[in-house]
Amino acid sequence: MYERITRDITITVEPTFLEEHSQPEKGHFAWAYRIRIENRGKETVQLLTRHWRITDAKGEIHEVEGDGVVGEQPVLDPGASFEYTSGAPLPTPSGFMVGSYGMETEAGEPFRVEIPAFSLDSPYQNVVIN
Repeated sequence: MYERITRDITITVEPTFLEEHSQPEKGHFAWAYRIRIENRGKETVQLLTRHWRITDAKGEIHEVEGDGVVGEQPVLDPGASFEYTSGAPLPTPSGFMVGSYGMETEAGEPFRVEIPAFSLDSPYQNVVIN
């Protein structure tokens, strides 16, 4: 599990390699990741946008930006949380992801919440020990 707190918003990520959706012989590797967003602050906030930076094992970077998450722009009252699961394919057996959410307070103040960097590991990656 990976966790990061920004401005009293806790983001927890749990990635899982999806063997059944991967085809290593064709250079296709798939992961799911479960994210929990928890508002530990004192003000109601809304998640409006997302930005991801996905890096494969060759160093190729793919950026993704868009509105909300899984078709939603959740509103989080103090003490509330929101969970969702999404996925990421890569052409390599490992990589990592990092990102941020664009949030806004009830008063209309925009701010960014950092998503912790997390690794996408599979049993097909070559491990080199120095």
